[in-house]
Amino acid sequence: MAATLKKIFENKLVKHNIKYTAVGISVGVCISLLISMVSRNGISVRQTFFNILFSVFISLAISNIFSTFQKYSQRFTRRFWQLILLYYTCNLLGMLIGIEVCYLIISIFYDVSYEPFKHAQDYKSISVIVFIVGTIMLLYHLQQRNAENALKAKEADLIRSNQLKAQAELQALQSKINPHFLYNALNAITSLIHEDPDKAEDMTIKLSKLFRYSINSQQQNYCTLKEEIDILNTYLAIEKVRFGNRINFNIEIDESISFIDFPRFLLQPLVENALKHGLKDTFENGLLEVKVAPKNSKLQILVIDNGVPFPDELVAGYGLQSTFDKLTLLYPNQHEIELINQPQKQIKITIPLSA
Repeated sequence: MAATLKKIFENKLVKHNIKYTAVGISVGVCISLLISMVSRNGISVRQTFFNILFSVFISLAISNIFSTFQKYSQRFTRRFWQLILLYYTCNLLGMLIGIEVCYLIISIFYDVSYEPFKHAQDYKSISVIVFIVGTIMLLYHLQQRNAENALKAKEADLIRSNQLKAQAELQALQSKINPHFLYNALNAITSLIHEDPDKAEDMTIKLSKLFRYSINSQQQNYCTLKEEIDILNTYLAIEKVRFGNRINFNIEIDESISFIDFPRFLLQPLVENALKHGLKDTFENGLLEVKVAPKNSKLQILVIDNGVPFPDELVAGYGLQSTFDKLTLLYPNQHEIELINQPQKQIKITIPLSA
């Protein structure tokens, strides 16, 4: 029973009629108080009841007629003056219907004859009240609508501002390449110029490709997973010149997700972090693996190495911090990052699986 009543009172039409019943009661009480103040004889309880009865039915008739017309005649009320004309027409029509319904009810309960549309004096006096109250209600609703529109515009500006800020932060993150990597890569190229000019040229081309990708990544936040892996391979090809055979690199991706949307420039900083902090002192049998695969309707990213374990209190450097920041901007409250040492050292990232 309680659930049924709750459902009834949550109905939009019921809420609407309760609201305007309250408006009608308020107007009826105000009219009765005004009459009692200006009349020498005051006002009877019966007359107060009739004032409230008329006010309630007129209020309900006007509000429901206007709501119905507004709902089904939107193309005829696009201009402000058309809406005003419709509003006052509905006020007049609602007043007539409300008055006639009240007289019909009175005729039934008080055993008096009912003569439809024979109440000219009531039409005149009540129309003045309807015009005044209707105008007050109209001004209130217009002011409320203007306030709501201003609030929506402010919210839209705030959302737009936050989006622009987030976009700027993402572009800043994506355009960064660790200067230490650049320094090491240029040193490697310098040493190769005399030893192996062809290899130095190839490394220069790969470095150029990496920077071009970094610059272009500012244009959008996502690329395909295949494109991200291609640029990671370019980065690793440069690093292989430095590390030689000391480290074995391995990349595994599920071919079925090669063309899903993937955050641009996400993998390279993670791999660079593993090389810089985990494997930099490795002289042989180093291992660095990158695995990307779907798991439980999510996308799981693993960056695994057999280098120095993560410290208990990790201070995030550029690679990790840029990843944390990027994922927070792209997937707020929708991503997970785990730093694991046992049984295998790895960074595990879980993000939504895009189509």
